[in-house]
Amino acid sequence: MRFAPEAVGDLAAVTCPPYDLIDPEEVRRLAAGDGHNVVRLTLPTGEDGYRRAAETLRRWLAEGVLIADPEPALYVYETVATDGTLLRGVIGAVGLRSESDRVILPHEDVFPGPVRDRLALMTATRANLEPIFLIYEGPAGRSPEEPGHGPASIGQDASVIAGGPFAGADEADPGAVVDEIAETRRPVVEFRADDGTLHRLWRVGDPAVQERIAAGLRGRRAMIADGHHRYATYRALQERRHAAGDGPGPWDYGLALLVDSRRHPPRLGAIHRVLPGLPPRDAVERAAKAFAVREMPDLESGTAALAGAGGPAFLLGGADGLWLLTDPDAGLLDQAMPAGRSPRWRRLDTAVLDTLLIDRLWGVPADERTVEVVHEDPAAALHRARRSGGTAVIMNPPAVADVLAVAAEGERVPRKSTSFGPKPRTGLVMRLLDLG
Repeated sequence: MRFAPEAVGDLAAVTCPPYDLIDPEEVRRLAAGDGHNVVRLTLPTGEDGYRRAAETLRRWLAEGVLIADPEPALYVYETVATDGTLLRGVIGAVGLRSESDRVILPHEDVFPGPVRDRLALMTATRANLEPIFLIYEGPAGRSPEEPGHGPASIGQDASVIAGGPFAGADEADPGAVVDEIAETRRPVVEFRADDGTLHRLWRVGDPAVQERIAAGLRGRRAMIADGHHRYATYRALQERRHAAGDGPGPWDYGLALLVDSRRHPPRLGAIHRVLPGLPPRDAVERAAKAFAVREMPDLESGTAALAGAGGPAFLLGGADGLWLLTDPDAGLLDQAMPAGRSPRWRRLDTAVLDTLLIDRLWGVPADERTVEVVHEDPAAALHRARRSGGTAVIMNPPAVADVLAVAAEGERVPRKSTSFGPKPRTGLVMRLLDLG
């Protein structure tokens, strides 16, 4: 299911970033700017928001604002970020498997609140409204033409786990098919969004080409780069339908973008925190019990010092100033860490933040209300903290090798540790569960 360009005009005006990257102020702006922006479906407001989202979806279908493909299709999708990072992959319905099958590997835990929210929305709309983002490792031997940029990118690090952790025995190359389509055919959609990112889409309706792509993916593993809560929602909906006796059906699949990380390495950025209920002076005073603290004159010098810290480190900020935290006390850190975790997990900055700072020193219950997240933009995190009177915690991005190794060993990094990008644009392709 897609927006009909002839009905909505500029697709930049009706599409938007993923739901968890949009704050309430931006939701209001997007909803007010165009009567058909997909945010009306993905982030409905009010007590009856889920019902209204479902009614809006059905109305748009009836009016021809949204159109369903007459035949099954895959889509090749490409986005180019303003820093030059090119991401290219295939959008389709991916089979849902138990985590114990080790086919689709999560690397983060999830909060129950967002899963309940997405499950209520998915149940009401009977649709997958935005794809999750999966990375897999295609056959070796081809260097990507477009290198990844930004804080970190998946390239050689994707092979840190011996034996090709995300590769399979079948050496058919679905990424080659995806690239051939993108490089030789005219896209059905092409536009530049208001944030400067370029988006292109190619429809793949030929069953023979669909099978070439599917055959190349069989036997491979994928890691969830973005969309842990939506994947958990897919699985929750599947379990609910099976428990109701519905048997096999469209709920056994979920909409996903699959990207070969060898060919098109995503960038990996940090996810910063904002604790609106914690004044920055209190945060610094308590943190000084376990960290070396140094005041920073401005955000630019603070983030530079953070990047060069060489170990677990955090930049705290708010209305009162900026402070760099480094060199956590080894004894206190060891006491705070949960038993049974691997040494690699215990060295993660987000593990140190959650266990030693948020839980032990600050005593803040870690949930989606007390700990807000801001993807990749330290200035936005600092602005939000100053506006609320709270504390921003600006982070370094995790090492790609650490994330992949933790996932391959069956552990999960703490919630909201990674921000893979560029993110797929919401509203380009959606999936109805009951086409009829």
